[in-house]
Amino acid sequence: MKILTFAPLLCLPLQVLAAERDDALKLPDMLVSANRQAESRSATSAANTVFTRADIDRLQPSSVTDLLTRVPGVQVAPTGGRGSLPGIFIRGTKAAQSLVLVDGVRIANATSGDSGLQFLDVDQIERVEVLRGSRSAVYGSDAIGGVIQIFTRRSSGPGLQPRLRLAAGSNQTFQRSLGLSGGDDATRFNLGASLDETAGIDSTGPSFDSDGDHDAYRNRSLNLSLSHTFGERLEAGLNVLDSHGRSEYDNPFGRFDPVSFQSLGQKPYTDFSVSSVGSYFDAQLSDLWHSRLELGHSENRDDKRDKLSDERFVFNTYRDQVTWQNDLELEARHNLLLGGDWYQDRVHGSTDFSEDSRWNRAAFIQHRYRGEGFSTELGVRRDQNQQFGGQTTWSASLTLPVNAQNDVLLSYSEGFRAPTFNDLYYPQYSNSDLKPERSKSYELQWRSQLSPDSRLETSLYRTDLRDAIIFGQDSIPRNVAAARINGLEMALDQQWGQWRSQLALALTDPRDRDSGHTLARRARRTLSLDLDRQFDRFDVGASWQAVSASYDDEANRNRLGGYGLLGVRAGWAATDELKLELKLDNLLAKDYSRALYSFDGASYGYREEGRTALLSVTWTPAL
Repeated sequence: MKILTFAPLLCLPLQVLAAERDDALKLPDMLVSANRQAESRSATSAANTVFTRADIDRLQPSSVTDLLTRVPGVQVAPTGGRGSLPGIFIRGTKAAQSLVLVDGVRIANATSGDSGLQFLDVDQIERVEVLRGSRSAVYGSDAIGGVIQIFTRRSSGPGLQPRLRLAAGSNQTFQRSLGLSGGDDATRFNLGASLDETAGIDSTGPSFDSDGDHDAYRNRSLNLSLSHTFGERLEAGLNVLDSHGRSEYDNPFGRFDPVSFQSLGQKPYTDFSVSSVGSYFDAQLSDLWHSRLELGHSENRDDKRDKLSDERFVFNTYRDQVTWQNDLELEARHNLLLGGDWYQDRVHGSTDFSEDSRWNRAAFIQHRYRGEGFSTELGVRRDQNQQFGGQTTWSASLTLPVNAQNDVLLSYSEGFRAPTFNDLYYPQYSNSDLKPERSKSYELQWRSQLSPDSRLETSLYRTDLRDAIIFGQDSIPRNVAAARINGLEMALDQQWGQWRSQLALALTDPRDRDSGHTLARRARRTLSLDLDRQFDRFDVGASWQAVSASYDDEANRNRLGGYGLLGVRAGWAATDELKLELKLDNLLAKDYSRALYSFDGASYGYREEGRTALLSVTWTPAL
């Protein structure tokens, strides 16, 4: 993994030093991703959901994708158990149409467009921010459906804070993590490492005999964050995240004997690696000018092999990026954000692409006005790509405060997604004449503080997609599809005395505009409910997730049934330094599938884990 990353801080609003930005990552009411600067969640026009480290500890998610299922408008459709490829759909858009960042660094695979989120260990994560709706005017390509940003674990304050976590559970699952954080007023650091192993499950039922084994998963992760302030106006820092391991999976499509043309079984696995390095310089150049420079490097390596053959397919992509952002406070009510992006993708592997690198450069500017009667936001970005040329995207929003407790927001945003290397240059199955996918979105939001203990956020939106890339019967991609996605989202956070409930509801109507069919693997109705309570040293919680039926194919012939999942969790702080936790997922042992596969002319569902248990102990000794 190449360490090539510098990053000056995203300009905060505005005379906020970078160290305070790290503190903001621990606050549920702050947001960084929407405008690349720390601000109040209520001050941004983007519909958003935030999970802090405290939320992660309380909810005890098994993975990042498990956490994302709690976001209104986000659906996850994996093809099996732990480590399997997840389809992540934000507001009905496909996985490659949403941008994934780790500490500001793009991590998606440039060949397939997959982000590798399933390989990130939650023990190495400080915070997850999810933006719903296009942010291409800020981030450029891929941010059609939204943006997911992962922030690696940070220091909890001065002094040294060690931590140790051990866990064991169903399917021979064993987890170990070790960390140390600390610092002083000038320097902060966090170092963590983890090992996550499970024997897994058999992801396919009827299939080849060789696929009848359990699909194991092993993940080693490392996280390092370091920051230092030089006086009151300059800070530099470094963030590193590396996850690598092996993920076994089933391939019911098999391989073929070149002589008899008969299907043969497989025992495939992937040796994976997802890593990012980001460094920054953050400077308060004057009372009105805040500047941040970021340099980043990411790698997404995928080495597919088979225990029963010599077949090997390697897809390694590398990305270097630079971002320079400036925040100018023109006067009390006017703020100007402007800057530039540059990144370059490179591909190396077993497949001979006709082109194996490309660069993208961009400039962006955004004006924000904050008044008593209304607020506005207007932004534009121009991307110039080596392969597909130029793209200009706009965004605009108007915020109308009805009263102190209620805001109404109207917004318009454009988005685009650049074709991947597979789309453009994969031998025999590509199209070098592809254009970027494009979108236009319209949104109405209502945000209400119903009471001191109740917060309601709703969004009504429409997204129109054109030049969408689909693969025809000849497996050649073309810009022929168009889609229309209408949706309603609601998030309700309620405090009931000592109880806290979080409800997320989404109604989505994602349609192909030509056929009128529902887009594949998108359910029309989803609901998530978390209920938690603290009893002195004990805490208890429960989660309920309900998902309606969907279709696995664009022709809407293969139906996926709806399902409901119940999970419970509990924790006991035996001492100030020692805590035990237990969680039971899929308590009712629901048999369900979120994706289908074909075998012998029939369709079957990829298996999901049944009832599972995980017992963990966390030790945080005081030094």
